[in-house]
Amino acid sequence: MATIEILGVRHAYDLSPPTPSGHVLVFLHGWLLSRQYWQPIVDRLSEDYQCLCYDMRGFGESQPLPGTEPHSHARYTPAAYAGDLAVLLQSLDIEHAWLVGHSLGGTIALWSAAKLPELVRGVICVNAGGGIYLKEEFERFRTIGRQMVRLRPRWLCHLPILDRMFARASVANPLECRWGRQRLVDFVVAHPQAALRTLLDSTTEEEVHQLPRLVASLTQPAYFIAGANDTIMEPQYVRHLASFHASFQLGEENVVEIPECGHMSMVEKPDELCSHLRSILSKHHGVRQAGEISNS
Repeated sequence: MATIEILGVRHAYDLSPPTPSGHVLVFLHGWLLSRQYWQPIVDRLSEDYQCLCYDMRGFGESQPLPGTEPHSHARYTPAAYAGDLAVLLQSLDIEHAWLVGHSLGGTIALWSAAKLPELVRGVICVNAGGGIYLKEEFERFRTIGRQMVRLRPRWLCHLPILDRMFARASVANPLECRWGRQRLVDFVVAHPQAALRTLLDSTTEEEVHQLPRLVASLTQPAYFIAGANDTIMEPQYVRHLASFHASFQLGEENVVEIPECGHMSMVEKPDELCSHLRSILSKHHGVRQAGEISNS
């Protein structure tokens, strides 16, 4: 793990070595998660792509904002996190990249692509969609989220039964125990302000309605990968958001569903997810598919 300061806040990140292709993939995690969940994907792709994973401000091993900073709540919006990413890429001398964002990370990837059209070559949203504001459902989700953030004593990490509960939460089939444990740890260590503000600021009516406009404005490729059994972000909402992209309007299929997969594609179905990522990227860069023999 390496660390870097972004706008006065220390961030943790992992960056694999450059590859002959010269292409870079940047992975963004979801709410109450961390960069750790991308490791199975990095292990499979880093031969052909340089891979950057980082913990967003207030999550994983990255620090939160100082509690005394004026108007600090405004620094937890998806647009603000996109600003962090812009600084990170500039600091690491990354001049162009594809963004792969999971859940909330998908929203931040879309914001980043809109703000940085010359740097972001394309976006792949994983278990991310939306654009439809259902008032009662969002209010219920926000209420549950507030309760989750409030009730997180650190001693929860010492209850083995919770590992198994987190290994079964919002997935089609139970995860390996180590991922249940990782989800529990990330749930507990996320900074309260970051956990709460990212939830509230990304689910306002204005923010939800902004998503289709963001997707429609993109000049870069945008693809969406859904879990067929995802109960957090159902495939219908993934397809709805994807339909606003220009490629969809031109008749291109920009949505893929992974069968028997819930909300955690990266650790539920890493082989299938990597296969789809390679297929998408090869359309634009010609990097070899897994199992192919390079002609170079």
